[in-house]
Amino acid sequence: MDSIKILENKTITDVPYFKASGIHCGLKKVKKDLCVIYSEKKAVAAATFTKNKVKAAPILLNMKFIENENTQAIVVNSGNANACTGEDGYSNALSMAATTSKALGLSPEEVIVASTGVIGVPMPMDTITSGIGMACEALSYEGGEDAAKAIMTTDTKEKIITVEFNLGSKTAKISAMAKGSGMIHPNMGTMLSFLGTDTNISKAMLNKALKESVEDSYNMVSVDGDTSTNDMVVVLANGACENTLIDTEDENYKIFKKALHFVNVEIAKMIAGDGEGATKLIETNVYNARSLKDAKICAKAVITSSLVKAAFFGADANWGRIICALGYSGAELDVNEINIFFSNSVGKIQICQKGGNIEFDEAIAKKILEQEKITVTIDLNDGNYNATAWGCDLTYDYVKINGSYRS
Repeated sequence: MDSIKILENKTITDVPYFKASGIHCGLKKVKKDLCVIYSEKKAVAAATFTKNKVKAAPILLNMKFIENENTQAIVVNSGNANACTGEDGYSNALSMAATTSKALGLSPEEVIVASTGVIGVPMPMDTITSGIGMACEALSYEGGEDAAKAIMTTDTKEKIITVEFNLGSKTAKISAMAKGSGMIHPNMGTMLSFLGTDTNISKAMLNKALKESVEDSYNMVSVDGDTSTNDMVVVLANGACENTLIDTEDENYKIFKKALHFVNVEIAKMIAGDGEGATKLIETNVYNARSLKDAKICAKAVITSSLVKAAFFGADANWGRIICALGYSGAELDVNEINIFFSNSVGKIQICQKGGNIEFDEAIAKKILEQEKITVTIDLNDGNYNATAWGCDLTYDYVKINGSYRS
């Protein structure tokens, strides 16, 4: 990735003309629970939303507001999902947009709203309204990290990445901040990801780049097989880079899309590795499938399987669970051609050959599986298509966290 440089310890407020804040307004007992992201310059926006038929009020509102030609702010609360809250919930989401827009001199349609937390609980709007006022007053060029902390729920750490890349003679930046730990499954899990860039790009091209990237990044992550009501990815592009406008699929579009996808994949891996109770990040690479659809189905099946995930937690090289998941995945494949490998910094070992048993060193396999990152390589030997998915192990702590989520 020589053309894409990761900027260490930088956040969304290191992208020109982006301000942010993260405060504690009272939705949570102590931790930060509300943030605002604001572009001082007009910006175009693109977004993808959860495919769950049960959509939280902010999602329903955003599906309308994202069509606006200008989007300059995002307001996010954690601690309450504002989901399954009926007409009052929709009115409250609209009120969040209106309160934010009034404080920033915008129209409500220029604000995106996001919520995360417990489903089915009415929003305490007095707390939210006063919090939005405080957050807008606190906006600064140093507020990126506070904003990233304010959107967390069961996350153990903030998820941030910032990169720079060249567009002709100009240097552009993309930064992302995300939350996601549980109820994560392909097709957008309980996951919020907010990106800011100074790239000068049309709304249509930004939308195309984001939607294509999401399919091979966030939608290839699974923590627990549950798809949330609130998920979204939103990117704002304010054009401050002053590169020649990207309005066709030219070389600059390809460069931008590559950088955007790099950021999304890195965030997706952070989310998978920080799954609730997780101790290991699992990357599953499927090679030589009959079709791209088959490759994706197989990769998802492996990282979604509770039995596979539990085996990784116990460092048990039980390849039978992997081939079982491939078998019920629904993908077209020849079971008798499947080879499976484990690898990471410890080494690489083959554990299945031609769909059957192969002698391997159990001690080495166990040592590989005891590491924090494990790559599963599955060669279907049945075509020319590849796919990658990310997940985590299934631990005792996952049950503990979700057994008392509301407390």
